[in-house]
Amino acid sequence: MFRIKNCVASVFSIAVMSMATIPVLAADKVNVYSYRQPELIKPLLEEFTASTGIETEVLFLKKGMIEKLEAEGINSPADVILTTDIGRLSGIAANELSQPLANTTLQENIPAQYRDPKGYWFGLTMRGRVIYASKDRVEQNTITYEELADPKWKGKICTRSGQHAYNVALFASMIAHHGHEKAQEWLEGVKQNLARKPNGNDRAQAKGVYSGECDLGLGNTYYVGKMQTNEKEPEQQDWAKSIKVLFPNNEDRGAHVNISGMALAKHSPNRENAIKLMEYLSSGEAQEIYAEVVYEYPLKEGTKPSDLVNSWGEIKPDTLPLETIAKHRKDASRMVDTVGYDDGPQS
Repeated sequence: MFRIKNCVASVFSIAVMSMATIPVLAADKVNVYSYRQPELIKPLLEEFTASTGIETEVLFLKKGMIEKLEAEGINSPADVILTTDIGRLSGIAANELSQPLANTTLQENIPAQYRDPKGYWFGLTMRGRVIYASKDRVEQNTITYEELADPKWKGKICTRSGQHAYNVALFASMIAHHGHEKAQEWLEGVKQNLARKPNGNDRAQAKGVYSGECDLGLGNTYYVGKMQTNEKEPEQQDWAKSIKVLFPNNEDRGAHVNISGMALAKHSPNRENAIKLMEYLSSGEAQEIYAEVVYEYPLKEGTKPSDLVNSWGEIKPDTLPLETIAKHRKDASRMVDTVGYDDGPQS
């Protein structure tokens, strides 16, 4: 059985909170707290229930995961936490809201660079932070992140806020590769090449390329799939048709990647069932199903992305461990403010 609860961040009295977070203890249940929309994980959870008899209950939180888990404390019913970004995964671990798991199956299925060395979190699928380039106005088919600071792109780059988790992770990777001083110099160069103040989401950057506002947009690979298949808003299909995906640094260190992942909740009341679910989600079959639904790349060796994802070209992932990148996130966030990135060019 698959039940969905939408959670809106609210302030409750301690009494009500304690009543609402009594652990659900059942031999045939596992409770999932998810940043990812329920409809995207429903096929996987239904298959897990069919094969194991273990029911799943999902609580979708668009934001406020850490705050909710902290408020619930030892009474939290959460068993498995699903997130969409290394920043959220490392944040959950840093706030001691997950527990370490030494599990042979997970270690075999998830490459070391995409899991915490101490077992506090594990990746499931991967996406690239790539360049949406105009098919009409950009002739080149290769690019590097470093090149985004080249004056030849002045007034031609669109991005969302520099403080968004996806961009903070990219900037943190630049610090990891080049050191803070050179990374800040690079970010100042990118800022001066912006076509406008950073705004919107990743899809808005593709729209900017389509409209001619910019020639290059910074975005995640999976948004291309979302736009290409969006029948409710068919104009997004036009945005996708106007761009080509360039995988930065494919010819040297590789493109920056981020992950969707999972963690075992610190106070999991159904720990045995939670581990069974995590093992299932890490399997090649489950990763391929999940990756196809969310337009990402499975992590297990020998698994393949969908035909649609393959159509964008081959990605060479940066081999820098995500744990290493995560250590520079706070520094990257401060750097965004230091250079005034979100103020836009000429400021």
